[in-house]
Amino acid sequence: MPSKTVAVGSRVGLHLRPAQLIAEAAAALDAEVRIGRPGAEPVDARSSLLIMTLGAGPGTEVEVSSDDPAALDAIVALVERDLDA
Repeated sequence: MPSKTVAVGSRVGLHLRPAQLIAEAAAALDAEVRIGRPGAEPVDARSSLLIMTLGAGPGTEVEVSSDDPAALDAIVALVERDLDA
């Protein structure tokens, strides 16, 4: 599955609000999207709870993967943004 590594842009990391926004966007896509720390087992990006278990703080690198290039780019763009702004 193709993937991209990206730094978490939210100033407090992937806590409830950013995780929920990412999960909602992933759920609206017609593709499987996974997110995780490099070298670790990724989680389903449609689950805000699973995203929060990553413990990804601001600037933490995470790997987003999907077979759908548009879905991959959409979720990468969200992870890069400060979703708390």
